[in-house]
Amino acid sequence: MSEDELESIREQKYDELLDTDVNLSADRNLDAEEFDDDAAPPNEPVHVESVEQFSDVTTRYDVVLVDFYADWCGPCNMLEPIVESVAANTVATVAKVDIDRHQGLAAQYGVRSVPTLVLFADGEQAEQLVGMQDEENLTRLVERYS
Repeated sequence: MSEDELESIREQKYDELLDTDVNLSADRNLDAEEFDDDAAPPNEPVHVESVEQFSDVTTRYDVVLVDFYADWCGPCNMLEPIVESVAANTVATVAKVDIDRHQGLAAQYGVRSVPTLVLFADGEQAEQLVGMQDEENLTRLVERYS
């Protein structure tokens, strides 16, 4: 397969991802107040349900820690209470992306193993960590960009 054919397929898949319906209430009910520009960051993880929601969350809040995970991943399950605590105890918004449901997002951010944590600061990707992390390390990371 030529590079042009691969690029065409990539563009087609990207366009398909952008065309998915936005479903902001599947795992967590988000009311309009939570998406106000001046709204405080949520104090619990936001489960990302679409590419549009991912883009909105990563650009709306100053510091966003994205947890790319899979339900079948043992270390991901061990990391769950840690990212919940980071969401509750820091200024960061924590977003969770299921790599099995959102393979395009995982590929876009170079996720090759889980858990992978990507930190966004002011809408831009700033850091990426792979593997199990402790709460102290994640808190320091968030504070560095707060």
